[in-house]
Amino acid sequence: MAAKLKKGDKVVVLTGKDKGKSGVITEVRPRDNQAVVEGINIAVRHTKQSAKGPGGRQPKAMPLDLSNLAIVDPREGGPTRVGFRIEDGKKVRFAKKSGATIDA
Repeated sequence: MAAKLKKGDKVVVLTGKDKGKSGVITEVRPRDNQAVVEGINIAVRHTKQSAKGPGGRQPKAMPLDLSNLAIVDPREGGPTRVGFRIEDGKKVRFAKKSGATIDA
């Protein structure tokens, strides 16, 4: 199945503690149906000091389920669903709300 959300997409969180916040996808895990979004769902990891780096409290973005994310519409700016269509012999993603093409 084609990926509706990809690395680099601007998304908005639909549910959870970060509802309404938006960010850019930095990593997608299709096998787990999860994505990591920059600056969203931050957890604090306590690490021991080592030769590799300093210890202490390190903030880390944790993965979110893909069902809790929606891509931001390029024209209207709000959350939208993603559809697929053929343009010039290529399969492209488009925003269902405005019909704008997401992939250029």
